[in-house]
Amino acid sequence: MDRARHGGWVYILANRYRGKLYVGVTSDLAARTAAHRVGHGSEYCAKHEIDRLVWAEFTEPIDVAIAHEKRLKRWRREWKIALVEKANPEWRDLFDDLNQ
Repeated sequence: MDRARHGGWVYILANRYRGKLYVGVTSDLAARTAAHRVGHGSEYCAKHEIDRLVWAEFTEPIDVAIAHEKRLKRWRREWKIALVEKANPEWRDLFDDLNQ
């Protein structure tokens, strides 16, 4: 199966309102977020208790999603905050919305 043909999620996690941020990419947002929530997503997230899904966007194909993630990682912090607040002004944890 050609992975480049399938899409991926670019996402932002936070530890609290306007707290520490983490930008990632995955083909399975629910599973990846669940891994972060139990401390298995990344060492950085585990160390800083970053487990709140505050923004996500699906992009096809996966290589475009990966490129988008790399761009977001280079963004200034205030730009990332503005992106989150445009879609999720209350910084609600969107994890429970994934299974609805």
